[in-house]
Amino acid sequence: MSSSREYLDFILEQLSDLDEISYRAMMGEFIIYYRGKIAGGIYDDRLLVKPVRGAIELMPEAEYELPYEGGREMLLVGDVDNRDFLTELFNRMYDDLPEPKTKKRK
Repeated sequence: MSSSREYLDFILEQLSDLDEISYRAMMGEFIIYYRGKIAGGIYDDRLLVKPVRGAIELMPEAEYELPYEGGREMLLVGDVDNRDFLTELFNRMYDDLPEPKTKKRK
């Protein structure tokens, strides 16, 4: 099952207080970037984020779920209706997120 554009739009609206939120469509799902770093994504109309220290500390009871078969476990964000919570979550995660990989020139 792929994610709906409506759910993406809802999540982007919830994250609109943050600067530099972007996304990329990927095989029917959406990867969410925060200030150039991959923070998580929308998979089957679920917001999942990378299990980095800031996210784990803020959501210690969060469930780990697979974004897709064969993927790495991510944290399910249950409180997507709370804009302040989502803003805090992404801000706390940022320093723990890996730097983007640089593409090698051929």
